[in-house]
Amino acid sequence: MVINILCAVLVFSVIVLFHELGHFLMAKRAGIGVVEFSLGMGPRILSFVCGGTRYSWKILPLGGSCMMLGEDMDDVPEEEIPDGVTGIPFGQAPAFARFLVIFGGPLFNFLMAFLCAFVMILMSGYDRPVIQSVMEGYPAEEAGLQAGDTVTDINGHAIRIYRDMTAYTQTHTGAELEVTVLRGGEKRTVTLTPAYSAADGRYLIGIRGGAYEQANVLTAAKYSVYELRYWVYITYESLFMLVRRQVSPDELSGPVRIVSMIGTTVQETRQYGIGTVIVNLLNMTVLLSVNLAVMNLLPLPALDGGRLLFIIVEMIRGRRVDPELEAKVHIAGFGLLMALMVFVFYNDIRMLLK
Repeated sequence: MVINILCAVLVFSVIVLFHELGHFLMAKRAGIGVVEFSLGMGPRILSFVCGGTRYSWKILPLGGSCMMLGEDMDDVPEEEIPDGVTGIPFGQAPAFARFLVIFGGPLFNFLMAFLCAFVMILMSGYDRPVIQSVMEGYPAEEAGLQAGDTVTDINGHAIRIYRDMTAYTQTHTGAELEVTVLRGGEKRTVTLTPAYSAADGRYLIGIRGGAYEQANVLTAAKYSVYELRYWVYITYESLFMLVRRQVSPDELSGPVRIVSMIGTTVQETRQYGIGTVIVNLLNMTVLLSVNLAVMNLLPLPALDGGRLLFIIVEMIRGRRVDPELEAKVHIAGFGLLMALMVFVFYNDIRMLLK
């Protein structure tokens, strides 16, 4: 149990560290004063000052921060500047520099996800969208699809890995599908209407696949991009399905259930060796890192996307939105975000106790 929790904490800590590192490096590059760069929340366990910035490790392992000088104001009175902090206030930096600072967090999460996917694919291979077998009595068999066919697109949606296909069919339940496959160097397009399978409890077109192949460095780099594309698609589609009420809020997973999932993953794969555990942890890290990046880029107050929206408006109108007004909007957004987090925590605990 302790090992499972440590693995979960490690995954969360590394993801948050990379996110805040993106903000930090962009701020330093822009000459903006960084008051504190910390991993964790709450009271400090360890801290030191270097180069005009305090680096801290705090007691609560979830979260972190890159506290910049004057984030919500254009000017900071000299007497309010902490001793040793160098650089200009955030609000005095050019709009594009501030844009890069805010965008740096999600950008570094995408970078981290790419690196983890790269290592994972080198270790375990990649899943080509090749049909391995066709199920008897299902639409794929009736349409003439065969084992060995490579699926290239569905309804114009490009298929790069086999999971692209399963993701698309699961997010377009029961819809008519125009499937294009490559067979013997020639393309063939068929129209399929998924059939409901009582045994599986979902709609199926009747194919099995996912031919994993070992990757060299160049192939791993290419398929790492496809891996990120897959998780971005899953994240956005999940949000749209939630808004359209196609999925229940009970299916939302917060930190408690995510820690539980990571722990379960470690527990179930330990018997297969450390390599399998590492691959699964890398996969969870890619999923969570992409989710954090995508969610942060939503144009909502208090999130990075909301701050970017204000900067874009500033670039268009040629002057900055009143910093006090912007701060009030973000404070209100933060309050709503905290309310959502309380609901998610409650929902996590309720679902785990079922």
